[in-house]
Amino acid sequence: MSRKEHLTNKGFLDIVSIKASLNWGLSENLKNAFPNIVPKVRPAIELKSIQDPHWIAGFADGESCFFVEKSVSNTYKSGYQIRLKFIFSQDSRDKALLNLLKDYLNCGNVITDSRGMSRLIIRKHSDIISFIIPFFANYPLHSVKNMDYLDFCKASKIIKNKAHLTEEGLKQIDQIRSGMNKGRFSSLK
Repeated sequence: MSRKEHLTNKGFLDIVSIKASLNWGLSENLKNAFPNIVPKVRPAIELKSIQDPHWIAGFADGESCFFVEKSVSNTYKSGYQIRLKFIFSQDSRDKALLNLLKDYLNCGNVITDSRGMSRLIIRKHSDIISFIIPFFANYPLHSVKNMDYLDFCKASKIIKNKAHLTEEGLKQIDQIRSGMNKGRFSSLK
């Protein structure tokens, strides 16, 4: 674009080709408008290891999510199971990166779904307590995601103290959950 190539037909089609290779690719409308577009080949980046924990924190600011899950369960007296879950999500072509993160963090499982998304999922409570919470305490997040992390820590303390097994603890968990992720800003509308 700085060379004004986008103003030519070839330059414009190059941009559409680049768009086709990014994130979710072309929308259905763009696929219909440009049926012969071939996505640009993305260069393979071969990382052997992750050296800088600050890089992981920065990556997590954009590509991770903290969850507090609540599901019906006959196993618990309260009738609910509460679980913490931390996820990094990427396209399956970046599965090797997720495996490097898994090795660095020393926990979790990498899975790929039928839509071509790979995820590093950490849900074992002992791993969250031993690795994830201390990691982000030492290498803080700098986006709004830090607020989700802090709520995640609050929920972890409730679980650690077994307060989630009480009605009051479940209310606290529900309040935390409703204000995390997309729920954080829905109350501002």
